[in-house]
Amino acid sequence: MSTHAKRERLLLADLLEAAGPEAPTLCDGWRARELAAHVVVRERRPDAAGGLLLNVLRDRLDKVMAEYAAKPYEELIQLIRTGPPKMSLYALKQIDEAANAVEFYVHAEDVRRAQPGWSPRRLDPVFSDALWSRLEKLARLTGRRSPVGLVLRRPNGQTAVAHKGTPVVTVTGEPGELTLFCFGRQDAAAVELDGPEEAIAKLTAARLGI
Repeated sequence: MSTHAKRERLLLADLLEAAGPEAPTLCDGWRARELAAHVVVRERRPDAAGGLLLNVLRDRLDKVMAEYAAKPYEELIQLIRTGPPKMSLYALKQIDEAANAVEFYVHAEDVRRAQPGWSPRRLDPVFSDALWSRLEKLARLTGRRSPVGLVLRRPNGQTAVAHKGTPVVTVTGEPGELTLFCFGRQDAAAVELDGPEEAIAKLTAARLGI
């Protein structure tokens, strides 16, 4: 059975291929080429990928990213499609699903929503529930830099507290849209925000995400 991560991986590869290497993305400063290089380096170059979390390794990450971004674009797309090497932890199904389902979903939307005429995807209920389950676990982490209290709410009434504080802003939307909001794509997420106007303005301008 195909996993959510596997499906989102192939969709991301297709979207990157169709958009072309110079296409814009929602990742600030990254064209499709840089986004593709990021995906490949993250799961194929653990010696450099640590720079995603540790500033001391950032220079090495930037160097390796530039090297991969200079590769033929078609090669990058193929590396994404084929996935990580067999010896990689990402090659394990459970780790791939845990680490990549959200990652690839967000980056697929980074490509889709940077193009004109996009519309929100209709996700199947099983994937929506999977995204919500993951978001519940990551809510406090993604919302730690929120300048206001932040509550996430699904249309069915399920809620998760992403940041304690006052005033409070409640963000309502489908799990996929809430995921994008919490991963720093506030302007592109199809959500409703309820709270004081000043608090909403601060929240939408904040640097959310991991």
